Formats: sequence, C-alpha cells, structure tokens
Amino acid sequence: MDSDRKSTVSSFYGRKPSVDVLHQDYRQSTSSPGPRGRDDASSFFSPERSSMDHLTGPRSTSAGYNRNTFFPAAREEPLKGGADEEAAETDAWDVYADFNNAGPRYSSAFGMGQKQAAYTQIPPSTSLLKEEPDPQGSKVEMVTVPALGAEWSKDELYNATKAGKRERRLESRKEFWKAWKRGERGLCGRYFTRKVLIWFLFGLCCAIGIVLAFTIPRVPTFAFNASAPLVNATGSWAKAVPTQFVPSYANFSFPAFANLQVNTDNNYLPIHFSHLRAEVFDLNTNRQVGSGSYSKLTLPAHAFPQILLPLNFTYVADNSSDTTYQSWYNACKNRGLYPNNQRPPLQFRLVIDMDIIGLPKTQSTSGQVSDADCPVELPLNAP
Repeated sequence: MDSDRKSTVSSFYGRKPSVDVLHQDYRQSTSSPGPRGRDDASSFFSPERSSMDHLTGPRSTSAGYNRNTFFPAAREEPLKGGADEEAAETDAWDVYADFNNAGPRYSSAFGMGQKQAAYTQIPPSTSLLKEEPDPQGSKVEMVTVPALGAEWSKDELYNATKAGKRERRLESRKEFWKAWKRGERGLCGRYFTRKVLIWFLFGLCCAIGIVLAFTIPRVPTFAFNASAPLVNATGSWAKAVPTQFVPSYANFSFPAFANLQVNTDNNYLPIHFSHLRAEVFDLNTNRQVGSGSYSKLTLPAHAFPQILLPLNFTYVADNSSDTTYQSWYNACKNRGLYPNNQRPPLQFRLVIDMDIIGLPKTQSTSGQVSDADCPVELPLNAP
C-alpha cells in the first residue's frame, strides 16, 4: 500500500480481543489492568484524565482511538442445533430479555452479574374515572342527543304536501313500469310478469277465437219455393192491405207472402233477426213494385226452416199503357180470359236486408223468379 494512504493510527493494524460481551475473546477479568492491559483507559473513555498528562508522564495510550475500537471483519457466533437443542437447554437464551422486562438479564458488561433478576414490572395503571354505583342495580343507558337544528328540511316539507305526494306516486309508477318492462316485477305479485302476460293474452286470444268460431252467426241463404214463390195473404195481413186494380188510374195494390226457405246449416247457434226488410223489383223494367218487413225473427241452427215474408205489392203508373202495369195486370187477370187457363207469369227480383244480432252491419241477399203465378185473381167482369 502507498505510504500516503496508510493509516497513521497505531491501533488500526493491531488486533485486540473484541469488547463485545458476547464474543469469545472478551476478557471477563474485573481486576485492575496493567499499563497496557486496557487501551480504553484513554481520554476518550476516561474524560476525567487531564489532557496534559502525556507531557509529564510516559505515553502509554492514544487519544480517541485504540485497538478495541475496531472489530474483526466477521464475528463468529456459536451455531445452534435447531429447536430441539434449544428446548433441551434449561436456561434458554432470549434476545428480548433485556428489552421487554419479562426475563433475566444476561449482560455481564461493566461489572454486572452473570444473571440478574428481571426488571420490576410497573403495575397496571387504574382508570381515573370512577364508576358510581347504581342504587337501583340497573345500568343507565346513555343516549346520544343530536345537535339542535331545523326540525324539517325543505325536501321533507315539500314531500308532506299534496304535490310532493303526487310526485312520489308518479315516480313510483314510473319505476314500477320500468321494472315490469324489464321483467323484474309482476303486476299482481311476482308471478304476473310481462312474459306471463304475453302468454296469457295469447291464450286468451286463442280461446276467444275458438268461442267466436262457434258463436258468431253466419249469414243464411234464402231460396224461393219452386212450386209457389208467392202465396195469397191470409188473416190480418189480408185485411190490412186491400186488393185493387184501377186501369183508369194505372195503379194496383194487393197483399201476398213470399214463400221462402232459409238455410242455417252453417250456424252452431240459433239466428236472431232484429229486423228483416224486403223490396220487390220488376225483372224487365227494374221498377219497384212491392216491399215488406219482418221484425224479431228467430230461426234454428242446422235446419232448413220455411218462412212467409209479408209483402205489399203497390205500383202507380202515369197511364194504363205503362209496361210494368200491363205485365202485372195481365198476370193477375182471371184465368177464364185465357185459353187453357194459362196466365202469363210474374217476373221479379226480391232483395232482402237483414239485421242479425251478433253481426256489426246489415247483411243483404237477393233472389229472382221468372215464372211465378200471381197470388190474386181478378173477377171476370173486372175492367
């Protein structure tokens, strides 16, 4: 090493036994050391010595540093054999004995004994608060009293009004409707959710469709009796409308019944007619020559009932040469005026309007006859 970097402290390169009380080189002799027995008897460790002693006496120590100041590079510790060896020792060494006041002290430095008694533990401090005895033998519960302040806030005052209650109800309905649309809540409890409602409505529509398929009435069909489409009126209807043909005024009127057969085979329930109206038109001239009506008529289902629809044949022409008047007048003359008793037939079209209970609008049907016999017969001496 270079001379300028070499330490000038004499004790730097020498080696003295360690001053560590746990080291094996530590001298435990308590007798008075010789002249060079302990280097720590210097002014650094003995401040009571005068700083001028080195001038009057021999120099035996160095100031500040000695050989005991520096430790070896690594201290050799005795190896332990593990937990089994430690458990076998009667007086196990505890590193915390000098600090936690719970065990004996092993330090023997500075003239102290090998094994000193444990530090005296400080007794636990008692609470300064004294509990007063309860004369009644029951504990008093202390309730925290809130700080003084406003009894009602603005929001609470508003919620107590009708407008606030109405707003809360509206908000609650909105939240319920949102939860119901998401399928989180039900209308009537937790079961009637949106999915259940959809299936219920689907089943209800199917049931209604099946019921309507059997209960909705169908429009029946009408057909004239082939042998006698028109029959002579009897009873009160015959007395209500007089029979007369007046060639001078070119008019006629007579009562009759339309002999009809109704087909209700496509209905499962009886058909109820609230009103039934009929109009008769001449098939050649398309002039109306009669009308009639029927109210509150009921027909059975899956049947072919026959009805007599009352008709009032009435027509007024400008003169006796009117084609419509002549055809109906000639068809109703006496048979004796024709050879082989064959009168010309009546040709007309019958239009029927029906108001059926269970159907939303008026239904219509029509039929025509080209060879009907006149239900009345004029006398031989009729003009």
